[in-house]
Amino acid sequence: MYNGHKVGVVVLAYNVAEFIGDTIKGLPPYVDRIYVVDDGSVDQTAEVVRSFNHGSARLIRHETNRGPGAALATGYAAALEDGMDIIVKVDGDNQMPLDYMEKIIVPIVEGKADYAKGDRISDRCNRRGMPRFRLIGNLLLTWLTRIASGYWQLNDSQNGFTAISRAALQKLGLKLYPYYGYLNDILIKLNVYSARVLDVPMPAKYGREKSSIRLKAYIPKLSCFLLRRLLWRFAARYANNVDSKH
Repeated sequence: MYNGHKVGVVVLAYNVAEFIGDTIKGLPPYVDRIYVVDDGSVDQTAEVVRSFNHGSARLIRHETNRGPGAALATGYAAALEDGMDIIVKVDGDNQMPLDYMEKIIVPIVEGKADYAKGDRISDRCNRRGMPRFRLIGNLLLTWLTRIASGYWQLNDSQNGFTAISRAALQKLGLKLYPYYGYLNDILIKLNVYSARVLDVPMPAKYGREKSSIRLKAYIPKLSCFLLRRLLWRFAARYANNVDSKH
């Protein structure tokens, strides 16, 4: 518990047997519950998690791979059911600076944000650990996500180190886009509900784990997806404005 707020952490895990142990060990002691969502791993990820004598950790398994957005929805549902006040999302590959978690949740605890996320690109010093091709792709997708979401001050749209308040998650709902692009879609939906989103500067951290995302194919696909979601946001905003007048 952190300053009277119950903190749950959703850990997305897919074939990360080599890294999931260090990820769990790196979580701070004030975390009340850990939800490791194994999204159909075919390695020893589940066995490694089960081997931990960690009373706060719960393993939730998808028998087949459903995508990271679907895995996050599963973790969010479990956290809501357990009454968590703040739900943090991290990846199981140990590539997130977990010592920055307090900086992620404090804006929510203090009532300054409904959703907080990491930002590795606004500060040049923090960019140093990011491969150049990833930085260029991230900058492009951040610009497109600003347009699609309406959060014009947004940085590092692809950063998956996030925290959300219980109230904001209840408005957002659990019907998340299941595949890569879910982080961008969450931001678009949050804008429709006028949620306050805050970037938290942090250093880039990359290890031996390799991403399955291929940017040459991913960027055009996500760009088309963001255009469709932009149009959806306009329609949803219009519908909300109409409803508020009645």
